[in-house]
Amino acid sequence: MSQLVIFIKLGGSLITDKTRAHTARHEVIARLADEVRQALDAAPDLRLLVGHGSGSFGHWAAKPHDTRQGVCTPAQWRSYADVAAAATRLNRIVTDTFLEANVPVLSVQPSASARCHNYTLEYLDTRPIHAALTRGLVPLVYGDVALDDVHGGTIISTEDIFLYLADELRPARILLLGKVSGVLGPDGAVVSRITPADFPALRAALTGSGGVDVTGGMADKVARMVELVQRHPETTVHILTGSEPGLLTHALLGAASHAGTRITAPD
Repeated sequence: MSQLVIFIKLGGSLITDKTRAHTARHEVIARLADEVRQALDAAPDLRLLVGHGSGSFGHWAAKPHDTRQGVCTPAQWRSYADVAAAATRLNRIVTDTFLEANVPVLSVQPSASARCHNYTLEYLDTRPIHAALTRGLVPLVYGDVALDDVHGGTIISTEDIFLYLADELRPARILLLGKVSGVLGPDGAVVSRITPADFPALRAALTGSGGVDVTGGMADKVARMVELVQRHPETTVHILTGSEPGLLTHALLGAASHAGTRITAPD
């Protein structure tokens, strides 16, 4: 990939009401799609990959049978299918909304090819993603179910997918948007920067997300991104709010360095 790519994650807590089953925040999704379009208009050479969480769709479907922890019984496999369907329903909403905003997203279903070993994503067919980027489209991935050769099945988060894709696409930046302003420290203030050396002390202070979340909340998200910058020191991860209108556009254009939390390799 000759041009730098930016990954964007729209958190499930941002685009859905995670306290109510199957409740999308349509107006928020539409605003974020418009902000991406504005960034592309201002910088046509941007190459983007968008991902989103499953929020009150996939997480609510997964909770009764704890799909994240494995799939064995007939009831668990039925739940696995229900989780996949719920995640796809939210993805359809996001896809349609971005297309209506003239952002040329191409939805790529992770569960169609994803394979895990002991909860770790080990294979994902990336050919459609490369083809989309080459042709000026915006690949759109999402948290989904995946087969697991140890546990039958599991759930992979968007961060799991980003960690896998970073090995091939080498993103310059990753933007993770949620409802909160960044990673909150023990005093409730936003932590402006996290490095792999800082994270062990901070991890104990991080709590799970509000509402139903089967993929570990903020602590798991930060852990995945710390692992990513250790593997790819050239990548900067930026965790910030998606609730402030216009901030996503500024962040994509490199004009929001003051906001949120940055996860970076040591200087």
